Amino acid sequence: MQTKLLSIFTATLLLFGSQQVLGQAKFPPASSSTKIEQGLGINKVTLTYQRPNVNNRTIFGDREPYNEVWRTGANLIPSITFEEEVTIEGNKVPAGTYGIFTIPTKTNWTIIFSKNPNQWGAYDYKQDEDLLRFQVKSQKTKEKIESFTMAFENVTPTGTDLSLAWENTKVKFHIAVDQHNEILASINEAMKGEKKPYFQAAQYYYNNGLDINQAVEWISEADKNNVDAPYIKYWKAVMQLKAGDKPGATKTANEGIEMAKSLNNEEYVRLNTQVLKSIK
Repeated sequence: MQTKLLSIFTATLLLFGSQQVLGQAKFPPASSSTKIEQGLGINKVTLTYQRPNVNNRTIFGDREPYNEVWRTGANLIPSITFEEEVTIEGNKVPAGTYGIFTIPTKTNWTIIFSKNPNQWGAYDYKQDEDLLRFQVKSQKTKEKIESFTMAFENVTPTGTDLSLAWENTKVKFHIAVDQHNEILASINEAMKGEKKPYFQAAQYYYNNGLDINQAVEWISEADKNNVDAPYIKYWKAVMQLKAGDKPGATKTANEGIEMAKSLNNEEYVRLNTQVLKSIK
């Protein structure tokens, strides 16, 4: 451990010295830094990580040994910030910022969330700083991935997968949120105010299988005095149809078509027409 730390210290001194000698010269970093902000329901997740390249090397099982704690990228370990409590592969994780380590093997990886996100490499990794660790299966990719890549995939209002991919290997795990009660409470509170979110509330009820009659009532309020929003007609029609009111849905969809034509809005001519076809 002392040898590794001494090497890092020596490399830092050399780098500092070269910068002093070279003055104002500018050089790109060997591994670029990336920051991603991903919306997740009504909040967001922020991820910062470093992206080394393969550079004609064999990575897993060679450059990065199997069964050893890996910094998961280059330089600083990845840090991830949650604005609210999330559930990761069935485990509750409080709001906060965490570091990510991994232990790769040929068939699966151990994913580690550390309570200490500010670490350079895995040299000072301490297991007693783990918040969470779990295993996920690895898979081979058809194409070579030159730059280490972390990405949010399969994003829905209630969750997302975070994938890690490099060389010919990819792993991913699921991050879930449960904001339903918070959203319902905010809708109820907003309906007490002057500017009531009728359209958005109706959409939420429709998309989440809640009281469809309440959704129709709210979308009808949003549709009052509507002369230039054929998208409201479309949503009102699909909600009326779901509520079993075919005559009402037919009337609304036809109104939406005429409104969309007057505005040269081909998209909502098409969508309202699709509602009529589904009614037939």
